[in-house]
Amino acid sequence: MSDYQINDIYQGGYSSLKPDYGELFSGYRIPLGDIGAPTSIQSANILKEMNQRISEGVIPIELQPLQPELFDQIPKQYFKEAKRMAKLTGTKISVHAPMIEPSGIDPEQRRQWEETYRELAEKQLQEVVKRSMELSDTESVPIVIHASGIPGAEFKMTKDGVKMDKMVAIDQESGKMIPLEEERMYYPRMIDVKKEYAEKIAKGELTETEIQKRIEQGKVKREDVIRKIPVSEGQIYTPENRLRSLNATQWDNSLSQLIFNKERADEILQNNFPIIQDLYAKYGQNGELKIDEKILEHDPIAKRALGHMQNAESYIDDINQHVRALFHKAYKYGGEEHRKKLIGWSGEFQEDLKKNATIMGQSGALHGLMEKLRSIVPETYVPIDKFALDKSAKTFANVAFNAYEEAKKQNKKAPTIAIENFFPGTSFAMSEKGKIPGIDNLILESRKKFVEKAKSKGISESVAKKQAEKMIGMTLDVGHINIAKKKGFEDKDIQKEVEQIAKYVKHVHLTDNFGYSDSHLPPGMGNVPLKEILKELEKAGTLKDTRKIVEAGAFVQQFGVSPLTYALEALGSPIYADGVGPYWNQATGLYQGYFGGMGMMLPQGNYQTFGAGFSQLPVELGGQMPNAQGSRMSGKGME
Repeated sequence: MSDYQINDIYQGGYSSLKPDYGELFSGYRIPLGDIGAPTSIQSANILKEMNQRISEGVIPIELQPLQPELFDQIPKQYFKEAKRMAKLTGTKISVHAPMIEPSGIDPEQRRQWEETYRELAEKQLQEVVKRSMELSDTESVPIVIHASGIPGAEFKMTKDGVKMDKMVAIDQESGKMIPLEEERMYYPRMIDVKKEYAEKIAKGELTETEIQKRIEQGKVKREDVIRKIPVSEGQIYTPENRLRSLNATQWDNSLSQLIFNKERADEILQNNFPIIQDLYAKYGQNGELKIDEKILEHDPIAKRALGHMQNAESYIDDINQHVRALFHKAYKYGGEEHRKKLIGWSGEFQEDLKKNATIMGQSGALHGLMEKLRSIVPETYVPIDKFALDKSAKTFANVAFNAYEEAKKQNKKAPTIAIENFFPGTSFAMSEKGKIPGIDNLILESRKKFVEKAKSKGISESVAKKQAEKMIGMTLDVGHINIAKKKGFEDKDIQKEVEQIAKYVKHVHLTDNFGYSDSHLPPGMGNVPLKEILKELEKAGTLKDTRKIVEAGAFVQQFGVSPLTYALEALGSPIYADGVGPYWNQATGLYQGYFGGMGMMLPQGNYQTFGAGFSQLPVELGGQMPNAQGSRMSGKGME
């Protein structure tokens, strides 16, 4: 006999002593009444979609018309009818708002940011919230809004911890966006500053331009500052380095061009001023070139010199205007220390002008101010996440406060604005990372602006804070946060991320994937650390009262079956309403037939020949026979 052996092809029997039974079971139990499902993102017929979910026994249902135009195709009467359906069946409804960028930046059309875009986004979201409030008179309707869809900072996990891999910088003046990635740069002569100066650059106390200038002025020795490295090694420029370099280069170029123009004007003044110096002293005592042209009729050289002087004056006036604009930019986008310096320099500039009011004196005063401005670098370009924080928070705060006032007017409970984390690589996808704000910062800033708005309307600070915390929170999408795995994050890192943001969570999206794309599989079919995530929410006290929506639309699309039974198994829901076992994750062990495992394993003939029990009932009655086939002997349809 050979060692050929036939093993059992069916799973072992059910045992009440093994409550963790089942391949899909996540290890965390959620009762059926807390497990919800969304409507199709491709359908505006929310009543038909709700009816299908209700027939499956789903209680929390989320309306998900994700495209703005699709949401607008839902008749207003449908929201009132959905409320009646929910009241009759005990269904709880939440709404996923259309994908509208709250900051006002549109990454798809590559538009530059403008306040009018943000205001439009705010109006659209206010309309979504207003219509969603029709769904309930007695409950706070959770309304999910994506935190952002714009490309933001990307992070990777290294042996030394979290590191920025990419950044998108935006010019606060023009709205122009520039991607900045880590890159190894090679130059004919590579230099690198030593540790002491590198730390000052990192803190923003110095720039590379300033260091070079100090070396040229003899204030520091080159060998004390510069560390020589071979060209072959190159030098790694992180996104942070490149951002500082971008700001410094842009600022230096702006000032250098003005200084060049001023030097050209000085050259004209020096060549021509001596020719008309006597006339100037007599007729231009107040610094103005007002000389009677008749005096110069017989002196063409002096007349020509006067024309050059007038051109120089135009140069100086133009430079003065540009310096004022740069001074404003430095004050607006500089830090507090910069502003203190600028205030002092403004006084010194005025004193210099008083000492010498002539065109020569004005030129000298401008030169002194420009040299001082060179010593600071305002943050004209900033990470887009930082820029969008203020804009998006303003939108969320205004939308929430408008809903608060509308709810008071209608004597309803105010809705919950649940800001959802999107894919890693978009703004506010994760918690705060260094100087890059995260979704936790966005929620806190939105609440802060809500309070400010409420106080301006005469509401007390204590009441405003309470309402802000109640109305503005987070939707945690466990599938989105798991996509960080493609950048080296592991389960423990995902768990730590959730720990940072758990206290803000008011709504949960449950879905699964493998860390590379938003696969929208039912829980238990990918590698999302669901048990650890849910335990963190439980620890923070935010899991109990949140609705858990299983987003598995892609699974439905690919396999054409409802994900509910798989979700019940993955989340180990009790089969009976009293909460006592057995559980749905043990259901596959309650019967030992041909239907074990994922789908059909054997030919249909085997089922018809050897099947038994309820399996031969039609699908409509809970069996496995498709299209109401009736008897397994005749194969005829039911009559």
